[in-house]
Amino acid sequence: MSDENSGKYEPLVESENFEVVRVTGPDGEITYHVELFNVTLHFFTEEWEEFVSLITEAGKED
Repeated sequence: MSDENSGKYEPLVESENFEVVRVTGPDGEITYHVELFNVTLHFFTEEWEEFVSLITEAGKED
């Protein structure tokens, strides 16, 4: 990002169709962005941790 006040954009993982990035705003607040085709989900840190836990549980086999 060229604007020094815009924060830090850090791709965490991506596949052919999806991407997860961590954005640290100029105020230091961290948000996570999950890009799914033309939809982007935005999570604050606590929401992100809950979402990751939920998806991890959903992915476990019985």
